Amino acid sequence: MRTAKVTRNTLETRISVSLNLDGTGVSTLATGVPFLDHMLDQIARHGLIDLDVQCEGDLHIDAHHTVEDTGITLGQAFAQALGDKKGIRRYGHAYVPLDEALSRVVIDLSGRPGLEYHVDYTRARIGDFDVDLFLEFFRGFINHAAVTLHIDNLRGMNAHHQAETIFKAFGRALRMAVEADLRMGDALPSTKGSL
Repeated sequence: MRTAKVTRNTLETRISVSLNLDGTGVSTLATGVPFLDHMLDQIARHGLIDLDVQCEGDLHIDAHHTVEDTGITLGQAFAQALGDKKGIRRYGHAYVPLDEALSRVVIDLSGRPGLEYHVDYTRARIGDFDVDLFLEFFRGFINHAAVTLHIDNLRGMNAHHQAETIFKAFGRALRMAVEADLRMGDALPSTKGSL
C-alpha cells in the first residue's frame, strides 16, 4: 500500500496528514475551515484516496496559514506515499462539470513543481472563505509534491460550483496519474531515467 503520514508544526499551524493512495475515498477532515474540508473531501472521494487531515491553525488571524500549510503538508505526504514512481501512468487529466460550471485539471508527476492556475471566480468569497486562498493551497501542494499542475476553470457563474469542479477534477486527475500502468510494468515513465 502506498501510504504516508506527515506532521508539520510551525508557529502558525500544527498539521497532521495521513493518506493512502490505494484507498476507497474515505476521509476524516478537521482543518477548522469548513469549506476547505469540503474541498479536501472531493479530492479523497474522486481520487479514491483515503485521507485524514487534522489542523490547528491561527484562525483568529485568518485562514491563510491553515489553507496554505494544509497544501504544503498534503504535498509532502503525497510525495512520500508515491515513492519511486515506477510503473505509474504519471500523467492524469479530468474535465468535471457541475451544473453551469466546468473545470479541467491536468497533472504530470514530473518531479518538477509548476503551476498554471487560470480561475476567475465570480465572487471573492464563498460564505466566509476567501477564494484567493485556493491558489495558495495549490502552490503549496505542487512545491512539496514536485508536480506540474494545470488548472483551468472553463466556465461557471456560481463560485461554489467553480471551486467544486476544480477539486473534483484534481482528485480524478491524481487518481489517473498514480494508477499502475500495466503495459509499463516496473519501468519508470521517463526517458531520462528519473522523475
